[in-house]
This record gives sequence, C-alpha cells and structure tokens, in this order.
Amino acid sequence: MTVLKALKKMFGKAEGQSNSPASQPAQSVAPQTEEKSQRSTFDSSSAAANAPAPVAQAKTAARKDAAKSAKPRRQRAPKPVDNWKLEDFVVEPAEGKTRFHDFKLAPELMHAIHDLGFPYCTPIQAEVLGFTLNGQDAIGRAQTGTGKTAAFLISIITQLLQTPPPKDRYMGEPRALIIAPTRELVVQIAKDAADLTKYANLNVMSFVGGMDFDKQLKLLESRFCDILVATPGRLLDFNQRGEVHLDMVEVMVLDEADRMLDMGFIPQVRQIIRQTPMKSERQTLLFSATFTDDVMNLAKQWTTNPAIVEIEPENVASDTVEQHVYAVAGSDKYKLLYNLIAQNDWIRVMVFANRKDEVRRIEERLTRDGISAAQMSGDVPQHKRIKVLEGFREGRIRVLVATDVAGRGIHVDAISHVINFTLPEDPDDYVHRIGRTGRAGTNGTSISFAGEDDAYALPPIEELLGRKIACEMPPEELLKPVPRKH
Repeated sequence: MTVLKALKKMFGKAEGQSNSPASQPAQSVAPQTEEKSQRSTFDSSSAAANAPAPVAQAKTAARKDAAKSAKPRRQRAPKPVDNWKLEDFVVEPAEGKTRFHDFKLAPELMHAIHDLGFPYCTPIQAEVLGFTLNGQDAIGRAQTGTGKTAAFLISIITQLLQTPPPKDRYMGEPRALIIAPTRELVVQIAKDAADLTKYANLNVMSFVGGMDFDKQLKLLESRFCDILVATPGRLLDFNQRGEVHLDMVEVMVLDEADRMLDMGFIPQVRQIIRQTPMKSERQTLLFSATFTDDVMNLAKQWTTNPAIVEIEPENVASDTVEQHVYAVAGSDKYKLLYNLIAQNDWIRVMVFANRKDEVRRIEERLTRDGISAAQMSGDVPQHKRIKVLEGFREGRIRVLVATDVAGRGIHVDAISHVINFTLPEDPDDYVHRIGRTGRAGTNGTSISFAGEDDAYALPPIEELLGRKIACEMPPEELLKPVPRKH
C-alpha cells in the first residue's frame, strides 16, 4: 500500500472514463509503439540517434502502469448552459464576405464567436476553414493581425467537439497541440483559445519556459488537457520527463514556422513531431509569414496533400500608421528618444532595438531619467514578462523596450507610438514592429531613427513597402541635452 501511494504521488496520472461513447476504438500503447517505429524513417536523422533512451521508455511505461492502477479521476462537470440561441447571433449576408454562419460550427463555439464580436471571417479565416473543417491539412501564409490564430483555433475546437475523446485517456495526453516560437505568442494563443472554448467542455493549457515547472505540472495533473499550446523547449522538457504523451494528438499546428527556423528551433520541433501519430493519422496546419524554400520543405515533410492558402495584405503596412524617419547621429539617438517622449507626454510607447544589450541600456537610461520603462527580451523571466505586460496595458509603464523576437507576440491596444531606435536588418521585422500601433482601426505613429550604423537598412524597407519614406532632420528642441535628475 505504501508503494502504491508513492507511485500515485510520483506519477499522478489517472485514467479517465469519458461520459460520451467514443466514435473510434480506443488507442492502445502497442499500436502507438508500432506507429512510432514506422515514423522513425520520416526524419532524415538516423533512427539510432533519435531513439528514446531506455530509461525514458521505462519511466513512461511505469507511469502508464501506475495510472492504470490508480483510481480514475472524476470527469469535469459540464459547463452551465445559458439561454443563448443561435438566433441571437444575427448576421446578414454581405457580398464578398463570409459569415461564420456559413460553416457548420457548434452552437457553443458560435456563442463564443458572438461574444467576441466577430460577425464575418477575415480572408484567411474564410479560405482556411473551407479546407480544414473538412479534415484537410493546410499551409497558410499570412502576416500577424490577419486572424490566422482564430482560423486554426476554430478548426481545432470543431474537431474536438465532433469527435468524442477516447475511453482510455491519461491526464497528460493532449488531443490538439499548438507549437509557437515565443513565450508571448504562446500566452496570446492560449488566451484566444480560452475565449473561444468558454462554452465548450474543453481545457486549454500553456507551457512556456521561464515559468515555475512544478506549477505547470500540477495544472497538468489536475485535469485533462484538450488543447496544449507550448514553446518547443518546455514541451520537450515535459515530454522527456514522461509527463506529456503526444500519441493522441489529433490536430497539430505549427505557428510562425519561419520564425522557428530563424531561432533554430526546428531540431526540437522534429523531436516533438516524432512523438505524435503519423502525419496520415493527424491533421497538420502550418502557418508562416513567408514561404521560403526551407519552410516549404518542412511543410512537405510534415503534411499530407495540404491546401495552400496565401493571403496578401491589402497594404504591407497599415494605412492607419503614419510613418516618419529621422536622420540622426548615433550619439544623439537617446536624446531624441527622451525628448520625444517627455516633451509630448506620450503614455504608451513601444521602442524596438536589434540587440538585447541595447534594449537593456535604453530601459536603464529612461528609468534613471524619470520615465517609467521596462524591457522585454529573451533575458527577462516569463513571470516578470507577464507583470510587465500588465503594467504596460494599465498605463503604469509608459515605455516598453523590446527586441523583435520578444515583441512579435505582443498585442496591446492603444499603443500610440512605435519608435525604431535601430532599424531592423530584416524588412519584414519593420512591418511587424509598426503593426503594434494603429490596430483595430485606430491611428498610430511610427518613428524610425536612421543613423550612420543602420541607415543601409532603409532602402530594403522602402522596397518592401513599395514607396519612399521621407527622411527628416529632427528639430533642435528634440536634441536638447537630457536634464539630470538629482
């Protein structure tokens, strides 16, 4: 009895019984093992190099044995149903627009879409859902802010609601997996997923590095995981410890595949994908801002006869963003930044720099000079990032200084100005940066500092935009010395 208790405490995985009859036979461990052996040739890496260690295999087997002997966990209580009816969500047909009513979506999903105020699909949602709701794999090219997150979430939720969960199920076996490159993007996707599953009996979990591992583990052990959103590194941590098993993944999404390539995450993603069912037995959706040869090669490996959806933005940069470039010496950039913010009394500004050390120095100088600022880079722990974003949203922090990687997944309303302290080397990053302002129909302003070290980056940006940006000399009052604080 003492040994059993210890095993329960150690593993904490209980086998759950679904209230709904499964539409498919329950998956057993043996077929999955066979599938994984077949999948070993899927990757170009050698099978020997990628085979799981005997210790990990033993740990996984012991964990599942312990789960079978443990007392089944109680199923979640169904979420209360209110008096909402689909008739309450009236959207008139409009020429050239696709309504969510035009797809066969579950009432609980439509209720959540109604609450979010989305009457019509964005172009990528309309095209992607036309394929994915029929079970087809898809590759989508779209920029941030086009609605691609909702597109793949609606597809996932529909699949999970239509297909009852298997009878033999463990707490750490997600049915849908979303992999994203940055912590901020994972948090944002998980928030959107929670909003869309508000009336559905589905649990959303997010795993990111920099957060307390034990807290995330306790959450995993407390209830079934239906939709898991994770960064590659933290997901591998859970998987290699035997806490998360990916053999029941029905839908897998790879978001911002081009960014994952740039950040060197593809080897980790390969390891993760080898733990999922074969590509013919799962639905795979891949999204990228660009379709490079590398991205398309990955898509060919990981998808089966995918639909290819490309959405060209009406404008590369939003018309709601007014763009300026100041020609300024590198030694005067900080004075210009300080005076712009202080003299205009701006209260919600994002400043971008190319390197983490630049971000740190800018934040330290602004704070020293009396302007509330915080930094957002790979060096900032996740728990602090969340507090920083809350402070920025609430106006307690006036200036958020970020790198491109850290700022990619930040969606904060009412950012009045974006300042490029250094111009990005990749023109696409410029579009992503200025897209932090002028959102949801509001107007915003982008100001870029072009110095002797980064002015070369301006012509490629103008080529991407398809137009010239007038280069101005800053007024003398914006180059005044920064007053010293005593």
